[in-house]
Amino acid sequence: MSRLLCLIVLSLGLMQAATADENNDRMSAYLTQKFGLAKEKAQKISDAVQSAASKYSLPPALLLAIISIESRFKEKAKGANGATGLMQVVPGAHRGLLRNVKDLTEPTTNIEVGSAILYGYMRSANGDMNAALKSYGGSQAYAKKVSLRVEDFAGVAGPQDVASRPDAQASTCEADRCPAPGNWADAFAIPAGDAAGVNGGAAQQSASPATPH
Repeated sequence: MSRLLCLIVLSLGLMQAATADENNDRMSAYLTQKFGLAKEKAQKISDAVQSAASKYSLPPALLLAIISIESRFKEKAKGANGATGLMQVVPGAHRGLLRNVKDLTEPTTNIEVGSAILYGYMRSANGDMNAALKSYGGSQAYAKKVSLRVEDFAGVAGPQDVASRPDAQASTCEADRCPAPGNWADAFAIPAGDAAGVNGGAAQQSASPATPH
């Protein structure tokens, strides 16, 4: 019986891996076609999005939507107040989170940090993604724009979960990722083993309607 169970678990694992690879390939191809990215760059961004989406329980389509709005997939993009990279992270607002980051324009690092910031806002808002997006982008208009843009990526980013809807409320909360509302900056720490040297640390984001990150 235990041998059969092991075989079932192994088969499920292989199926999940195959599905993830298929989603990555589809996503990468879309980024190459739609945004003119080189194949290698598109693959790197796709891998980083899938990794961050899995770690922080965020839909890949949501992260892709934010990146497309913030930087149009240009990893060297610069914005107001020093906003940097694919997800336009503002270094001055995230010193604790970025203390071990050497290059915020590196796609994997930038997506990791941006996803951590969004995740923190979502938990601070008790799972209200609409509120999280308002905090991330500085306005309700930004949240609405992201919500609409998610639809463009829904078909290429794999199955979407409840968090892809800005008005959704998260129904679960992991013990090590559920700080009290309004106090996540002191309690939130990025899980160990982060890519590109991003280690545990608190982060705060300050944004205004005129200042994307």
